[in-house]
Amino acid sequence: MDARYLNPVNRDVPLARNGEFVPLAVREIRAWPPVVLAPMAGVTNPPFRLLCRSFGAGLYVSEMITARALVEGNRKTQLMASFDPAEPVRSLQLYGVDPRHVGEATRILVGEGRIDHLDLNFGCPAPKVTRRGGGAALPAKPRLLRDIIRAAVGSAGAVPVTIKIRIGIDDARVTFLEAGRIAQEEGCAAVGLHARTAAQHYSGHARWEAIARLKQALPRIPVLGNGDVWEAQDALRMMRDTGCDGVIVGRGCLGRPWLFRDLADVFEGRAPADPPALGEVVRIMLDHARRLVSWSEEAGGMRSFRKHASWYTKGFPGSAVLRDRLMRVVSLADLENTLATVDRDLPFPPEAMRLRRGKSGGVQKVVLPAGFLDDLDAGAPDVAGGRAAKG
Repeated sequence: MDARYLNPVNRDVPLARNGEFVPLAVREIRAWPPVVLAPMAGVTNPPFRLLCRSFGAGLYVSEMITARALVEGNRKTQLMASFDPAEPVRSLQLYGVDPRHVGEATRILVGEGRIDHLDLNFGCPAPKVTRRGGGAALPAKPRLLRDIIRAAVGSAGAVPVTIKIRIGIDDARVTFLEAGRIAQEEGCAAVGLHARTAAQHYSGHARWEAIARLKQALPRIPVLGNGDVWEAQDALRMMRDTGCDGVIVGRGCLGRPWLFRDLADVFEGRAPADPPALGEVVRIMLDHARRLVSWSEEAGGMRSFRKHASWYTKGFPGSAVLRDRLMRVVSLADLENTLATVDRDLPFPPEAMRLRRGKSGGVQKVVLPAGFLDDLDAGAPDVAGGRAAKG
């Protein structure tokens, strides 16, 4: 039996029918299929974006860039904010907690002609972000949220601005509907919702019903759904169940960039191809590693590739031993020699289709700046330190 139909979630999901879906429209930017690569820290750099794009079209967003570091000319941030000349649409995600820095960073990016689309991060649940009042914590302060969005939209000119949010800090502090309305009122071109709270991080199941509620609340701009798109048919099911205008793909493509090929197939009404055997996975791994080395340098590129090597090989027989060896490679030659020993005829294991890759972990207390919840109508928070919110 074909591996992609072994999971009961997708077995009966019909393929797209002619005219059922339309391209995603972010102002003048059109994306078909209506698929967006989620910004992922340390992952969605130019090499990975181009690798994914080689399998199928869509909108491919950079990893999160810190506004203040960009304004200050930080060298590492400048590299992270770069694009390959082969990228037809330059889409960048910006993070900040101060409207001044976000506005100035936007002016730099737009004024220098470096981007075609700007996404603002209000969805990151990482403690190093929320303890500064940023990411998924920030929508709890609607005035500050509005000020930051207004600063970005006002500085962006004709460049469309979108935002990425979560349901809220936790179940007691749900913010997504108000955040979406503010975005629509302030001129954002679209809103993306990861249908989990910050406290959930990446645990449990995404609550797609929240995506449907947001779509109903925002009639004038596209709403994108994010969470638990592990196979191409999940995207069709999300759009049919919620009425959203497009899907954001994150962890589902880690170690599986060919997911974008499958997405293109199902949106065109075609059954996706069988997942690749280990030999083809090895070819893709080597291509990815060479792209990383070319973009940065060999030592750094190989360090960056190690986590991808784990995701590519997860689920294959004997992969634990292989991953141990892959975690030790320091050069392309090491990688080529290690992969030369694998059985290239091994088929992609059916049970690996929905194995979760990337960030995980259970429900966690969200770390916030001291006194963050005392005045939700306040402006920029004190970012000197942070503590977990009570309650």
